[in-house]
Amino acid sequence: MPDIVIHALTAAAYAGLAWHFWNTRWQTRPTVASAAGLRPWERAVILAPLALHGYLLYSSLFAAPELRFGFAHALSTMFWLAVLFYWMESLFYGLDGIQAPALGLAALATPLPLLFPGRASGAYASSPEFKVHLVLAMLAYSLFTIALLHATLMALVERRLHRKSAEATGHLPPLLTLEQSLFRIIGVAFLFLTLTLATGMVLTDTMFGHLLRFNHETVFAVLSWLTFGWLLAGRWLYGWRGRTALRWTITGFVMVVLANIGTAFVLEVVLKRS
Repeated sequence: MPDIVIHALTAAAYAGLAWHFWNTRWQTRPTVASAAGLRPWERAVILAPLALHGYLLYSSLFAAPELRFGFAHALSTMFWLAVLFYWMESLFYGLDGIQAPALGLAALATPLPLLFPGRASGAYASSPEFKVHLVLAMLAYSLFTIALLHATLMALVERRLHRKSAEATGHLPPLLTLEQSLFRIIGVAFLFLTLTLATGMVLTDTMFGHLLRFNHETVFAVLSWLTFGWLLAGRWLYGWRGRTALRWTITGFVMVVLANIGTAFVLEVVLKRS
């Protein structure tokens, strides 16, 4: 089966599931069945596009004779991992409300590598150091994506609670559950981001003879690390929550995007460098 067909089927499956969860979790009144989280058939169906998406990423990033990686592959990988992390987290926590945006974003990101094949990564891409660095970076970025969805839902739940309506929050999780999950995810993502920076320094030292290169990627990567580190410190020391947590999460996520995806987008789309 041609890859373009698999891309189309995967994107369509994600979009169909996003539409299903939008109708059953956002547009209707809560019921006992839906309040418990994913139903068994929903959990099983999500695995189908998830497996197809994983196959496409493996074929383009690891099985291809030449590694071409750009903003499109980064987004596609981020949202595949985001859906995977959500699916795994839903085994332990009821997080209704996140399905629709996570699956919808995955539907948009899946076909992007067909339109923007990315830049050739060079000989260094075959080194174990680069592959470890790439995997750690994608894990960190994906977890921060899930954290951003949590923070956005927190803001929505808080706004609806202010209306003082019995059904104000619909199917959305309790605010305390979202908050605890948010900082748990940010903590793990911060660990992966730290490892990403460390392996990046090792890779840079191997390639160029020094630990850091002063460029946009390095500046924004360090700024994102400082931002999320400050957020976690504020949570631990001062009990930051609510809108404060949302502002710092959005700020850190913007830094993460600019560090990698934004730079790659400018090079590939704006400057037309392949």
